[in-house]
Amino acid sequence: MKRRVVITGMGTLNPLGNDVTSTWEAVLSGRSGIGPITQFDAREQKSRFAGEVRDFDPVALFGRKEARRMDRVTQFAVAAANQALAAAALDGPLDRDRVGVILGSGLGAIGATIEAVQAFGEKGPGRVNPFYIPMMLADTPAAVVAIEHGFRGPNMSVATACATSNNALGEAAHMIRHGLCDVMVAGASEACILPLPLAAFSVMGALSARNDAPQAASRPFDRDRDGFVLSEGGAVLILEELAHAQARGAHILAEFLGYGSSADAYHISQPMADGSGAALSMSRALADAGLPPDAIDYVNAHGTSTPLNDSGETAAIKLVFGAAAYAVPVSSTKSLHGHLLGAAGALEAVIVVQALRHGLLPPTINYETPDPACDLDYVPNVPRPGRIHRAMSNSFGLGGHNATIILGQGPE
Repeated sequence: MKRRVVITGMGTLNPLGNDVTSTWEAVLSGRSGIGPITQFDAREQKSRFAGEVRDFDPVALFGRKEARRMDRVTQFAVAAANQALAAAALDGPLDRDRVGVILGSGLGAIGATIEAVQAFGEKGPGRVNPFYIPMMLADTPAAVVAIEHGFRGPNMSVATACATSNNALGEAAHMIRHGLCDVMVAGASEACILPLPLAAFSVMGALSARNDAPQAASRPFDRDRDGFVLSEGGAVLILEELAHAQARGAHILAEFLGYGSSADAYHISQPMADGSGAALSMSRALADAGLPPDAIDYVNAHGTSTPLNDSGETAAIKLVFGAAAYAVPVSSTKSLHGHLLGAAGALEAVIVVQALRHGLLPPTINYETPDPACDLDYVPNVPRPGRIHRAMSNSFGLGGHNATIILGQGPE
């Protein structure tokens, strides 16, 4: 029998807030975290707004020396992990050989790479940052968390574009279920608010260009959606074997019930219009959880606000739920916080846990004009009270990566 997995701690820094409480308050108030870019001069960019993490001081958190040795993507990951570990109260006796870490990112330490390329080109090879290699390695966030806390269990990075978070969480849950670990630190981070990624996503036609109304730019499932909003941040969850959590008197926030993953095997940047690849991921998550579709009370959608994703995901939900799809509430919190790329799913998992705990469905804000191709219940504009026992959360990424998790209320 598979061991049961629960969630005992969460941490996040994102455009809505720098902890779980402020993030959830912003979700319930329907307050957008999107605004004009302040980290650099974006006047020449086609899209001049983003979801930035505000009031983040890495020197205050880590000290000047350590902060300089970490790319922003690692800073977000470590800060979120530290929040989550503190919330889980993992400060008593603990077999650290059985605590693992899986932290992912879509773009990784792209900021450190850009700086190194500039230094190499302008000043020569001798002026490249000597810390560049450890700063840019994809596994650095996971390594730093393990080093800081002495966790000697499995330690790795995951990179599946915008599906990264759910793959990280799902693989971490598998390790606990199959007895490899008792506790896993899992999630993702992204630090992509930089001129190059912004320009690159713009020229491929992926970003919204609503520069006159940034807070209204992310509008999943709305007929007038014109692209996603680039955002940064990180989120980390503590997954723990149920008996281990109960033995130490941990406060259990939710239970991890199921995980599914698939590939479209279709196109490098376009999802399948019929949603069949995404539906396969969702069906596998249900099978892993041992649940029928009608056991799901809420779907947290990938919902990027791009024309192809939103219609394709709607089709996928219909494939999985059939006629009952019209009775299942679906919402995309990317309308509030934008798209954190590889970190999006972890942030959304945090929000789903809060929804399960508080009995409130997060809204899809900026939903004004229905799209005939997107005709489900998207919880428009305001939160909705509702009994949520089990929730599904989707994440899909470039390259055709699909990952779905199912979370439930914690055991009584």
